[in-house]
Amino acid sequence: MPVMEADKIDPIHAEELKSQANEAFKAHKYAQAIDLYTQAIELNGQNAVYWANRAFAHTKLEEYGSAIQDASKAIEIDPRYSKGYYRRGAAFLAMGKLKDALKDFQQLKKICPNDPDAAKKLKECEKAVMKLKFEEAISVPESEKRSVAESIDFHLIEVEPQYTGAKIEGEVVTLDFVKKMIDGFKNQKSLHKRYAFQIVLQVREIMRALPSLVDVKIPEGKHLTVCGDVHGQFYDLLNIFELNGLPSDENPYLFNGDFVDRGSFSVEVILTLFAFKCMSPSAIHLSRGNHESKSMNKIYGFEGEVRSKLNETFVELFAEVFCSLPLAYVLNEKVFVAHGGLFSVDGVKLSDIRAIDRFCEPPEEGLMCEILWSDPQPNPGRGPSKRGVGLAFGADVTKRFLQENNLDLIVRSHEVKDEGYEIEHDGKLITVFSAPNYCDQMGNKGAFIRFKAPDLKPDIVTFSAVPHPDVKPMAYANNFLRMFQ
Repeated sequence: MPVMEADKIDPIHAEELKSQANEAFKAHKYAQAIDLYTQAIELNGQNAVYWANRAFAHTKLEEYGSAIQDASKAIEIDPRYSKGYYRRGAAFLAMGKLKDALKDFQQLKKICPNDPDAAKKLKECEKAVMKLKFEEAISVPESEKRSVAESIDFHLIEVEPQYTGAKIEGEVVTLDFVKKMIDGFKNQKSLHKRYAFQIVLQVREIMRALPSLVDVKIPEGKHLTVCGDVHGQFYDLLNIFELNGLPSDENPYLFNGDFVDRGSFSVEVILTLFAFKCMSPSAIHLSRGNHESKSMNKIYGFEGEVRSKLNETFVELFAEVFCSLPLAYVLNEKVFVAHGGLFSVDGVKLSDIRAIDRFCEPPEEGLMCEILWSDPQPNPGRGPSKRGVGLAFGADVTKRFLQENNLDLIVRSHEVKDEGYEIEHDGKLITVFSAPNYCDQMGNKGAFIRFKAPDLKPDIVTFSAVPHPDVKPMAYANNFLRMFQ
C-alpha cells in the first residue's frame, strides 16, 4: 500500500466510516461493509481494527484469500492485535489449511493466555490437525486404491417389511419413484440405503462414460434451463421445479455444480438430482463445482450429513462419483457453461478441456483447478483470486476465449449475487446462483436461465427463498468451523 500523505489522514472521518461499515455488516451487507472499511483504510491505513474488520467481511463472502491478506496487514501494523490472528486463522481454516490455522491460534493463545475462548479454539484446532495427521498416516496411495463402488452389491441389501418409503421396482428408476422419494424427503423421511446405493451407482456408470466437456444439442423450438449453486437447499430446489417444471426430456436442466455443502439438506438434493439423471440421462445434466470434492465436503457439512443420514461407505462412494462429473458443457456450440471460470493462460481450446483427466480430487493449480474456482473481475487482464485459489479474469480474457473457440457466451456460477444473477464483461458472461437467502442470512434472490433454440437468448427468472424445516445451515459441518460462523 502506498505511503499516505499527511493531509489525507483523517482519523475522525475514518471512525465514522468504520461505524457505518459495522452497521452494514450487521445487516449482512458484506460488500457494502467492505467498501466502507476500504474508505476508512484510505483515511487511516495504520489502524489494525479496520483491516481485521474488513478481513471478517471478506470471510463472510468466502473471499478467504483477501481475508488472509487483510488480517496479515492488521498483524503487521500491530503484532499483538489478537483479532488479526483470529481472523487469519479462521480464513486458513475455511480453506482447509489447518496447519497454518494452528500457528495463528497458538499465537492467539500466547497473546491472550487467560482467554477461555482462545484456549478452546486452540484445543479444537489441535484436535483437527491431529485427526488430519492420523488420516494421512493411514491413507492408501491413490495408485493402490480400489473403487468402493466395485465392492457394493445393492441387491444383497434387505429392505425391511416395515419400510414404507419409495421403492425402485427392479433396475429402472421411474418418475413415480422419484416423486414418491421427493415427497418422503419433504416430510424429512429417509430413503432406504438399498435404493440410495442403486441411484448413486447407476449415476456413476452414466457419468464415467461422458467426456470432461459435454456437447449438448438443444433442438429448434426446444429449451434448456441452467441453474447455479444449490448448496443443500432442498426446499428451494423443489421451488425451482414448482416454478419451471420437473426435469424431463422435454424440460431438460443443467445444474452447474455446488449441489452440496453449507445447506443441511444436501443428501436430499444430491439424491434427487441423481435420481432424475437415472430416470432420464438427457433430462438433467450435472457439472462439477469446487464443492464436489473431499476437502470441501469434510469442512462444510456434506461428509458429516452423509455419515448421519446414510453411512461411511456413502462418504467414499459420493467422493468417487463426484470425480466422474464433467467439468463443462457447451450448448449448441455457442454457450459455454462451467462452474467457476477461465484460465491463467490464453489459448485454451475446448479440446484442451475435453482432454482433462478429471477422475481425481481437484488439484491446486492448472486448468481443472481454474475452471472450478476462478471468478470474473471488472478490470482487464488477470489478477489474484479473492478466494486464495484460482484467479480473477477480466472482460478481455473472456472476449479472447469466446473468439478463439467460436462461442457467444459464458455462463458460470460460484458466487452469491443479490439478484441471483449478474451480467458482466460487456454482456458476454452471466453468473447464475440458485440458492436464495444463502445460508439463511444473505438475503439474496436465486435465479435460473432458460435458453431456447435456435437463438439461445438468455431468459433469466429470479425467485425468493421458501421456508424449510428448522435445521440450520452447517448443522453437520466440521465442529471447529461452526465455532466461527
